Amino acid sequence: MPVNFAPTSLDHVALWVDEREQLADFVCEHLGMHVIEETDTFTLVGIDAKLGKLTLFDANGPRQRGALERVVLRVSDLDSVVGSLPFEIAQRDDGVAAFEAPAGLPVGLVEGGGRDFDLDHVVLSFEDPDSAMSCFEELGFERRPDSSVAVDDRYVRVVRGSPADGGRPLLNHLALLVDDARGIQSEAEGAGLEVDDVKDAANTFAVFLRGPEGVRVEYVEHKPGFALV
Repeated sequence: MPVNFAPTSLDHVALWVDEREQLADFVCEHLGMHVIEETDTFTLVGIDAKLGKLTLFDANGPRQRGALERVVLRVSDLDSVVGSLPFEIAQRDDGVAAFEAPAGLPVGLVEGGGRDFDLDHVVLSFEDPDSAMSCFEELGFERRPDSSVAVDDRYVRVVRGSPADGGRPLLNHLALLVDDARGIQSEAEGAGLEVDDVKDAANTFAVFLRGPEGVRVEYVEHKPGFALV
């Protein structure tokens, strides 16, 4: 029986980085974010705790991009934002202004509605894109005809590539917001799916499953009184 994941949002992208402080400083100074939570091992950054975020985990470097082609943020006035950056970047044919942030993070900016510097989409590469799309669909994403899978107004674009990472990937996991992570854990175990990890934290409860070609997908539930800002 299929698991009813019912995600409501692509909540965050988690990264393994060897320059956590430098990357956090960069996105806060130039990409409109602020530090939402910080511990000895990770920094959570974003424009709002309930919108798309980045989680930066400490890791030994150098990291390799592997499956992660790009993290793309949306802005209402692309030309203005690009002009405010401390370096020159060119807009590509797909409308994305792309550059590399500290820690080797590939970032893109695209013009769109909503809050400036909210998460718009993630580009991931796979050796078998069709299989990856099908796997994402089984994990609760909505499959679209343009080689992407979506949750509400954020999405993952799937492209073909050879995502070798030498055992040091930049991508830690993708996280989907759900109403009942414990229910997903129970259903996944009953369906014989591999539960990779479970984390019960002060503000959240999360279940991790293995997605296409080893990409981890987290299903995170905000506990009552979720207090991050």
